Amino acid sequence: MKESVARLWGWDEAWQQDYFRQKFDPAKRQVLQWQGQNVGTLSVSEEEDELYVALISILPEFQGRGWGTAVLQNLIHHAQQTGKTVTLHVLKTNPEAQKLYKRLGLQVVAEEEYKYKMQLASLPAPD
Repeated sequence: MKESVARLWGWDEAWQQDYFRQKFDPAKRQVLQWQGQNVGTLSVSEEEDELYVALISILPEFQGRGWGTAVLQNLIHHAQQTGKTVTLHVLKTNPEAQKLYKRLGLQVVAEEEYKYKMQLASLPAPD
């Protein structure tokens, strides 16, 4: 996400490292792996009626290979099976992610200062 963050606020490596040390909670993150290699990270919060994708980040060398699509499709499938809405936020400076989310059916439902809130309404849960 470095490019999107840098486009918006600039990049201060020391500040980013300090922020990461203070805010990173491994209990809230899943490391995405393929053949023993770390390819990205995911953080999802599941509520009664919503599946909130707090973070999905694929390492640059693995982007464009379908990892983000596959992970999101699995989350969408789970949300549809349980009658939940998929919600996430995306930085306005990240058009690549916006295209992916729109392709998967998410729509912008709110515009905030630096990001868009996107959702995919759930289908009724199967009986």
